[in-house]
Amino acid sequence: QVQLVESGGGLVQAGGSLRLSCAASGTFFRINAMRWYRQPPGKQRELVASITNAGITNYADSVKGRFTISRDNAKNTVYLQMNDLKPEDTYVYNCNVLYIKSSTLLEAWGQGTLVTVSS
Repeated sequence: QVQLVESGGGLVQAGGSLRLSCAASGTFFRINAMRWYRQPPGKQRELVASITNAGITNYADSVKGRFTISRDNAKNTVYLQMNDLKPEDTYVYNCNVLYIKSSTLLEAWGQGTLVTVSS
Protein backbone atom coordinates (compact mmCIF):
# COMPACT_ATOMS: atom_id res chain seq x y z
CA GLN A 1 0.00 0.00 0.00
CA VAL A 2 1.00 3.58 -0.59
CA GLN A 3 0.47 6.21 2.06
CA LEU A 4 0.22 9.89 1.14
CA VAL A 5 0.99 12.72 3.52
CA GLU A 6 -0.03 16.20 2.46
CA SER A 7 1.14 19.49 3.87
CA GLY A 8 1.22 23.18 3.06
CA GLY A 9 -2.40 24.22 3.40
CA GLY A 10 -3.45 27.20 5.46
CA LEU A 11 -4.96 30.66 5.46
CA VAL A 12 -3.79 33.26 2.98
CA GLN A 13 -5.07 36.57 1.69
CA ALA A 14 -6.31 36.94 -1.86
CA GLY A 15 -3.39 37.42 -4.22
CA GLY A 16 -1.11 35.39 -2.00
CA SER A 17 0.65 32.08 -2.57
CA LEU A 18 0.81 28.66 -1.02
CA ARG A 19 2.75 25.52 -1.87
CA LEU A 20 1.20 22.14 -1.23
CA SER A 21 3.29 19.00 -0.90
CA CYS A 22 2.31 15.35 -1.00
CA ALA A 23 4.84 12.68 -0.13
CA ALA A 24 4.24 9.02 -0.98
CA SER A 25 5.67 6.17 1.03
CA GLY A 26 5.22 2.43 1.15
CA THR A 27 5.89 -0.51 -1.13
CA PHE A 28 5.39 -0.12 -4.86
CA PHE A 29 7.13 -0.63 -8.18
CA ARG A 30 6.51 2.77 -9.71
CA ILE A 31 4.32 5.82 -9.30
CA ASN A 32 2.65 6.86 -12.52
CA ALA A 33 0.35 9.88 -12.49
CA MET A 34 0.23 12.26 -9.53
CA ARG A 35 -2.75 14.59 -9.19
CA TRP A 36 -4.34 17.25 -7.05
CA TYR A 37 -8.11 17.40 -6.64
CA ARG A 38 -10.42 19.72 -4.77
CA GLN A 39 -14.05 19.31 -3.85
CA PRO A 40 -16.52 22.16 -3.53
CA PRO A 41 -19.25 21.51 -0.94
CA GLY A 42 -22.10 19.55 -2.48
CA LYS A 43 -20.32 19.13 -5.80
CA GLN A 44 -18.20 16.54 -7.51
CA ARG A 45 -14.49 16.41 -6.94
CA GLU A 46 -12.61 18.57 -9.45
CA LEU A 47 -9.25 17.67 -10.96
CA VAL A 48 -7.02 20.68 -10.41
CA ALA A 49 -3.77 19.48 -11.95
CA SER A 50 -1.99 16.31 -12.92
CA ILE A 51 1.51 15.25 -13.89
CA THR A 52 2.71 12.02 -15.46
CA ASN A 53 5.94 10.28 -14.57
CA ALA A 54 7.32 11.77 -17.81
CA GLY A 55 6.52 15.26 -16.55
CA ILE A 56 3.54 15.98 -18.78
CA THR A 57 1.17 18.34 -16.99
CA ASN A 58 -2.50 19.19 -17.28
CA TYR A 59 -4.54 21.87 -15.52
CA ALA A 60 -8.14 22.86 -14.94
CA ASP A 61 -9.02 25.99 -16.87
CA SER A 62 -9.77 27.79 -13.61
CA VAL A 63 -6.16 27.52 -12.41
CA LYS A 64 -4.16 27.78 -15.63
CA GLY A 65 -1.48 30.43 -15.38
CA ARG A 66 -1.75 30.55 -11.57
CA PHE A 67 -0.98 27.01 -10.36
CA THR A 68 2.03 24.87 -11.20
CA ILE A 69 2.31 21.15 -10.51
CA SER A 70 5.70 19.49 -10.25
CA ARG A 71 7.19 16.30 -8.88
CA ASP A 72 10.41 15.00 -7.43
CA ASN A 73 10.62 11.34 -8.40
CA ALA A 74 13.60 10.72 -6.12
CA LYS A 75 11.46 11.82 -3.16
CA ASN A 76 8.16 10.41 -4.48
CA THR A 77 6.69 13.83 -3.85
CA VAL A 78 4.32 16.03 -5.83
CA TYR A 79 3.95 19.75 -5.33
CA LEU A 80 1.31 22.31 -6.19
CA GLN A 81 2.52 25.89 -6.30
CA MET A 82 -0.51 28.14 -6.06
CA ASN A 83 -0.07 31.82 -6.92
CA ASP A 84 -2.53 34.69 -7.17
CA LEU A 85 -4.96 32.82 -4.97
CA LYS A 86 -8.62 33.81 -5.03
CA PRO A 87 -11.39 33.28 -2.47
CA GLU A 88 -12.97 30.80 -4.87
CA ASP A 89 -9.88 28.61 -4.48
CA THR A 90 -10.95 27.87 -0.90
CA TYR A 91 -11.34 24.09 -0.69
CA VAL A 92 -9.88 20.96 0.78
CA TYR A 93 -7.19 19.79 -1.63
CA ASN A 94 -6.53 16.07 -1.96
CA CYS A 95 -3.50 14.38 -3.42
CA ASN A 96 -4.02 11.30 -5.59
CA VAL A 97 -1.51 8.92 -7.14
CA LEU A 98 -1.69 5.99 -9.50
CA TYR A 99 1.00 3.42 -8.82
CA ILE A 100 2.03 -0.03 -9.87
CA LYS A 101 2.51 -2.86 -7.43
CA SER A 102 2.70 -6.54 -8.34
CA SER A 103 1.86 -5.67 -11.96
CA THR A 104 -1.39 -4.06 -10.84
CA LEU A 105 -2.36 -0.42 -11.25
CA LEU A 106 -3.61 0.90 -7.92
CA GLU A 107 -4.74 4.24 -6.56
CA ALA A 108 -4.13 6.08 -3.30
CA TRP A 109 -5.59 9.23 -1.76
CA GLY A 110 -4.24 11.64 0.78
CA GLN A 111 -6.23 12.86 3.76
CA GLY A 112 -6.65 16.36 2.38
CA THR A 113 -5.29 19.75 3.33
CA LEU A 114 -7.46 22.85 3.73
CA VAL A 115 -6.69 25.99 1.77
CA THR A 116 -8.57 29.11 2.85
CA VAL A 117 -8.26 32.33 0.88
CA SER A 118 -9.64 35.46 2.49
CA SER A 119 -10.81 38.47 0.50
